[in-house]
Amino acid sequence: MRPLLYFFQRKSKPQAFKPVVLVTGCSAGIGLALAELLYNCQEYRVVATAREHSLEKVRSHFLENDRFMIRPLDVTIEGDRVRLYNEIQKTWGGVDILINNAGISYRSVIEHMTEKDEELQMATNYFGPMGLIRLSLPHMRATGRGKIINISSVSGMLAMPTMASYSASKFALEGASEALWYEMRPFGVTITLVQPGFIHSNSFKNVYHTELSDPTRNWSGPYCDFYQNMTPFVEKMMNMSLTTPEKIAKQVLKVMKQENPPLWIPATLDATLFYYIRRLLPRRILLPFLYWNLPKARTWSKEHSHRRQK
Repeated sequence: MRPLLYFFQRKSKPQAFKPVVLVTGCSAGIGLALAELLYNCQEYRVVATAREHSLEKVRSHFLENDRFMIRPLDVTIEGDRVRLYNEIQKTWGGVDILINNAGISYRSVIEHMTEKDEELQMATNYFGPMGLIRLSLPHMRATGRGKIINISSVSGMLAMPTMASYSASKFALEGASEALWYEMRPFGVTITLVQPGFIHSNSFKNVYHTELSDPTRNWSGPYCDFYQNMTPFVEKMMNMSLTTPEKIAKQVLKVMKQENPPLWIPATLDATLFYYIRRLLPRRILLPFLYWNLPKARTWSKEHSHRRQK
């Protein structure tokens, strides 16, 4: 019941020092909203990052000063991660709060994914965050305090068709974070997974497609119903959501200020609902229930299926 209690926890004590905060993926969405919040929080020293081609967009929102730095970072490149961390260490001593927000999402059924696509999905959503965590832990252990906040997803709780690789990357992030919670507990370092569901934003327009899942192919073939129904369904749910990136950013800031935040924080109403449904319903009931509630699932691939009839 911890996620429910999270909303009723007392406010933490004011911090006596200025923690160094590293935020990835600040060019849009939650990352940009969080950077905007932190820009005006004088109690933090902030490093806002984005990939090189998105950096100008970040610079158009903020002016660098003695407590707010803007730096390029491609989380998939080890050299980028090491270079940035070394600079932070030289300038401010190390990272006290790491917020792994950068991420991408492929819209594709598994059969249409390639090894190259899978590698990019995992490198961005899992290997990159793990690399930054490994760089940050020595300083956190040495100081006896620190926070690692990983922006996960409801897809890290439950998988959905056409989003298998995205879910796999978030499941991996959640599993590693849970193990890390145990490993860091003796050292005073807290681990938190912020799990948004549908967010009112245009991020659905920025999904990645493989060669075979590209909409320009008119989604013909045995999986056409999956694409034609899931894409507008996700768009509709995001447009209906009352949760904005700014609301998620405020929840992240609340975690930053807490002395002992919980591991799991469902960050939207639907994420909270799925959090409890997943734990209360047996899988043999849960999966058919979810399947029959997907748009037009009863008719998917009828023209292409060779399934034996009973």
